[in-house]
Amino acid sequence: MLCVRDLDAARNRFRSMGFTLTPPASHPFGTGNSLAQMGSSFIELLSVVDPGRIPPHANERFSFAAHNADFLARREGMSMLVISSEDARADEARWREAGLTTFEPVYFERGAKLPDGSEAKVAFTIAFVLNEEMPDAVFFCCQQHAPEAFWQPEYQRHPNGAMDFASVILAAEDPRRHAAFFDALFGAGSVQVNGDALDIQTALGKVEVIPAQASARPFSGFSAIDSSSAARFVGAGIRTADLGAADACLERGGIERLRKGERIIVSAAACCGIALEFVQA
Repeated sequence: MLCVRDLDAARNRFRSMGFTLTPPASHPFGTGNSLAQMGSSFIELLSVVDPGRIPPHANERFSFAAHNADFLARREGMSMLVISSEDARADEARWREAGLTTFEPVYFERGAKLPDGSEAKVAFTIAFVLNEEMPDAVFFCCQQHAPEAFWQPEYQRHPNGAMDFASVILAAEDPRRHAAFFDALFGAGSVQVNGDALDIQTALGKVEVIPAQASARPFSGFSAIDSSSAARFVGAGIRTADLGAADACLERGGIERLRKGERIIVSAAACCGIALEFVQA
């Protein structure tokens, strides 16, 4: 989930990188979005469109919209990682039993415009997980109640060949400190300690937690984290069917990038606060 201040400008930027985007949609709680759907995952461009409809946080309710509005007050960038769920309420119960901080799951509906111009209703149940040591990196699971209306093949075909996520990257002062959290979040045995970093294997791709100082390395493409942020999402890898096509799209779009072997890096500064790495599938 990529928080942006200007949804139209962000949509233009992602189209210039060769992504096909869904038409803009509005949530009933004051935010709006547009998606780059891939095979089994998506990039969600999210912005505040109606501040007056944003509900505040409550003791047992996590306000999705308030979190993202607070995030945008500080910066643009990736604010959340969405986890696919077959049963959001069961996942919330499992996380709560594992000792994680969870909240009452939320059900909501919104309209969606289909490729032929018709309208459909999509619905979701979402459940949030909060790690107080990582306030800028929130996780939630999402159960689709109308997947046949949500996933559209026409929206999943991209000129840059994007197929799916390969990885999501967080930077933290001490990644190993968060190993127990991720083990509970993704399941026992999913976390491997790799030196000072964590490699977490999920069903749809890898989550990497790297030391904060690594995000400041030259040509990393990341936006370095500062002392005010305990952890931050800094990058994502996308598998493409044709790295040459991805490079050509970026060239036509005037997007500054760095080609390093079989990968192309678009810096966080050029991509709404998150570095994108295109890798050959």
